[in-house]
Amino acid sequence: MSETSTKIEGKRWYTVLAPEQFDRAELGETVAEEPNQVVGRTIETTLGEMEGDQGQNNSKLTFKIDDVGSDAAYTEFIKYELTRDYLRSLVRRGASKVADTVTLLTTDDYRVKIQPVALTTQKADRSQEKAIRSEMVDIVEEAAEERTFEQLVDSVVEGRVSSAIYGEAKEIYPLRRVEVQKLTLEARPEEVAAEEEASVDVEEEEADIE
Repeated sequence: MSETSTKIEGKRWYTVLAPEQFDRAELGETVAEEPNQVVGRTIETTLGEMEGDQGQNNSKLTFKIDDVGSDAAYTEFIKYELTRDYLRSLVRRGASKVADTVTLLTTDDYRVKIQPVALTTQKADRSQEKAIRSEMVDIVEEAAEERTFEQLVDSVVEGRVSSAIYGEAKEIYPLRRVEVQKLTLEARPEEVAAEEEASVDVEEEEADIE
């Protein structure tokens, strides 16, 4: 796809590019009359489309345009998600599906929500499901404590987090598959800092009232 832009009836086409983390891959094109109309738009693709591997089409990636050049729109990563059809294909009758949602901060203060899921070979009892869930949460929290946002996204997209969960949780009960079904960017460092500052202001006001 060419990066050249074309003016058509007062509108300009912009080539949408992935972040450097994804090698500035071309995600598509978008059109607008003014550059500021492009900022904030989202574009969804699959890992398979980006890497030319149809076997990766079960993984969806969403990017948000946060900057615009003369003929290119630059994005940030905001979501990784497995397709519903793929997740449904993993579920087997008589087996357990153990899922949880973990919200955490990375080392560079991005707030991220991660949803791991483990599929067992047969029906696990409640205590085993609880132990698997606890193991998943521990490993996801540990992954965030040791990684920046980009590093954590890489670990999820490349399957390293799910592999780590599988390696530990299979000792609790036989597993057929472990996946991270969704990773969502909840807040950027400046947004997290603003929330913390607002929280401190509220606490101080409440203390003054008392």
